[in-house]
Amino acid sequence: MDRRLFLADLTKYAALCATVPNIWRVTSRPRFADDPFTLGVASGDPTPNGGVLWTRLAPRPLEPEGGMESRTAVDWEVAEDDAFTKIVQKGRAAAVPELSYSVHVDVTGLAPDRWYVYRFRAAGASSPVGRFRTAPADGARVPLHMAFMSCQRWDQGLFTALGHLAREEQLDLAVHLGDYIYEGGSPASAVRKHVGLEIRTVDDYRRRYAQYKTDPLLQAAHARCPWLVVWDDHEVDNNYAGARGENGMESVEQMRARRAAGYQAWWEHQPVRVPRAQSWADLTITRSVSWGALARLWMLDSRQYRDVQACGGASSALCDEATDPRRGLLGSAQEQWLVDGLGASRSRWQVLANQVMMAPYDSAAGAELRVSMDQWSGYPVARDRLLGAIAKRAPNRTVVITGDIHSSWVNELHSDFARPDRPVIGAEFVGTSLSSGGDGGETPATRLDAMRKENPHLRWFQNRRGYVRCRVDEQTWTTDYRSVPFVEKPDAPIVTASSWRLEHGRPGITKV
Repeated sequence: MDRRLFLADLTKYAALCATVPNIWRVTSRPRFADDPFTLGVASGDPTPNGGVLWTRLAPRPLEPEGGMESRTAVDWEVAEDDAFTKIVQKGRAAAVPELSYSVHVDVTGLAPDRWYVYRFRAAGASSPVGRFRTAPADGARVPLHMAFMSCQRWDQGLFTALGHLAREEQLDLAVHLGDYIYEGGSPASAVRKHVGLEIRTVDDYRRRYAQYKTDPLLQAAHARCPWLVVWDDHEVDNNYAGARGENGMESVEQMRARRAAGYQAWWEHQPVRVPRAQSWADLTITRSVSWGALARLWMLDSRQYRDVQACGGASSALCDEATDPRRGLLGSAQEQWLVDGLGASRSRWQVLANQVMMAPYDSAAGAELRVSMDQWSGYPVARDRLLGAIAKRAPNRTVVITGDIHSSWVNELHSDFARPDRPVIGAEFVGTSLSSGGDGGETPATRLDAMRKENPHLRWFQNRRGYVRCRVDEQTWTTDYRSVPFVEKPDAPIVTASSWRLEHGRPGITKV
């Protein structure tokens, strides 16, 4: 099949791979050089009657085409028991080179609020078994046990925290907020090295994802429960904005080609549904997922539609460009979709799965102001416009979960940060990285005091690695910061570094 014809309507052909089309010659008895399921399994985007199951055939994951040679039929099964004696759904899908031999099965017909197991088979080989659960039925207020995380840089540390996440006693859902891979090469001092230099082509990105997916702790975390996944910048290029890369030297056409390569490889390696786009460069990840009537999670994209960072792009005072009301981080269509959705949603809690920190952080002492142009602080009018909408439509039942910054923060959100006396209308929990930044370190109390003096909405800060665990019911939201003391060597223990509580409808965050 001509590649240009294939990519002309990626939705149609990606959907075809959920079955085995008669127009394709698909072998059911291929010869594999090794175990074809070296990248594990994953599930995601649960609904009350199903969700997405994923795997990718790659017997030699770091070789071209993952070591595959032909289109292959892949059988899948969903069962109620670990022995697979009570199979409730099964089928056959196609693994094809145009989609890097990835398999995305959008399962339906399951019961709501129930755990299942699933697996794939191809030519006598069986995948690891994954656990998957469906969302509660519409209208049900079932408690939610959720974890969120971001920023897993292969060459700066081990994924130890993900091993602990896979062993959490209660975990219904995991949310990954981006920087699933990193695009750069590795220095000589790296903990473990990336294969190759900086990546730019679709085959480069595929190899990088395959390298990350070989990590057994990442595989265990994916097999533990369904995930909701979005991207941030490093899935394409550090700090990119729209069609402009980090260094600004690539043309719009070159950047769109790189974005298409990064987005395609991202989709091929994540448990997300068939894309809604005619071009990989315009792949849409914005979506909402409901957990019965208890919570609605709004999965945002703060890279593809944003205006270029203002004031030179670094941390600085706000220049006239930054305060231009026409500038935005989400783009007008996504922002309107979110605001309208918050107004229409009757869910008890509204959860914004967001990449970059929403609360401002002034890093300069005294009257001087210095904020990050890459975060919401660099788009202050758009930020306060969104916070004003939250104040009107979902006050003190909106929680923002954030990644990107490689440290942990607890922020109270005001309806307008241009006026500090405005009321608290929500909470932001910023999770640290899984490994990016290396071990981190302790923060002296004097530094935290100085940070809070300039930023009174800041409640807590830590520079360690880990993830964030949340327990949510009708009245209370409890957040636990789970951290490890080191990632540059194996077997770090995990502790709950700090815990915080919200009461539905009441302003403020309480330390537990």
